[in-house]
Amino acid sequence: MLPVTPHGKASVAPAKRWCVILAGGDGTRLQRLTRLICADGRPKQFCPLVSNDTLLEQTRKRAERSIPREHTLFPLTRSHRAFYLQELGIRPSQRIVQPANKGTAPPILYSLLSIERNDKEAIVAILPCDHHYSDERTFTAVLESAFDVAAHTGSVVLLGSHAQGPEIEYGWIELGASVGDATSASFHVLGFCEKPSFQVARELLERGSLWNTFVMVGNVRSFLEMVNAALPGLVEAFRESQLWAGEEVHIADSLYDGIHSVDFSREVLSVQTRRLVALQLGRAGWSDLGHPKRVMAVLQAAGLEPWWMKEWQASRRRPAVAAPLTDQAVA
Repeated sequence: MLPVTPHGKASVAPAKRWCVILAGGDGTRLQRLTRLICADGRPKQFCPLVSNDTLLEQTRKRAERSIPREHTLFPLTRSHRAFYLQELGIRPSQRIVQPANKGTAPPILYSLLSIERNDKEAIVAILPCDHHYSDERTFTAVLESAFDVAAHTGSVVLLGSHAQGPEIEYGWIELGASVGDATSASFHVLGFCEKPSFQVARELLERGSLWNTFVMVGNVRSFLEMVNAALPGLVEAFRESQLWAGEEVHIADSLYDGIHSVDFSREVLSVQTRRLVALQLGRAGWSDLGHPKRVMAVLQAAGLEPWWMKEWQASRRRPAVAAPLTDQAVA
């Protein structure tokens, strides 16, 4: 029996569902914290920040509540090999290893083209691996709805979280008319603003705009049409490359040598808003764990106090010790 969305419609069949979990980032803003916890230089996705599982393992389990395990791909970065090999829940056949981190667009595009070759009618969810949800059941229910909305509208669905303040580090979704009746939780996207100034963020907050979680669901063709309209040269270059075919693949250095770093939010979403639908997350309690303060807030809200928390808080209170002046420093 197929899962049923809150709207009462049968959701997309599991065989048509695919997932891309973005796991190739460098996590530099959390590096001091992850080094304290793990005593090495691993990025945050390979670190157990808010439970005994790493963030990547938590995301994998989150995806598998809705998507077949064998239909989940993990774009990774070669320099993180020592860390991603420790992720026992990820099979080699699921790994797509890029030679370097060149932003979010290249691994998303490579994964989409690979999925298209396997199933041209696939509905694909794209999940970042550094998120926390205080209510996982609500997130799963909303993801089910996103699959349904994407299948019925042909749009790419963005999950949006209710804004708690004028945040300048998030992307914002400006809402247009509702999709369907007035009680619908999905909206046409009027505009998309990536990391606005404080003044613009305050105006977006006042207009009821949502934070963009960067969780996306859409038909693989809809995604590729959107990327091709924004970055036609990149799509053509990737189509000519060796794509994933059901086993671990390493993207050729020559392919990445010829491209610059490309941000999917800024260079695709921001210029393709007419193809987007926003779906409200409701009470899922989303947090982006991109900054130590957000990690601390999540732990405190959950009443958790891991062994490293007091040491981290103490280190933040210590005054910085100035290095002794040398002739070279004075010069």
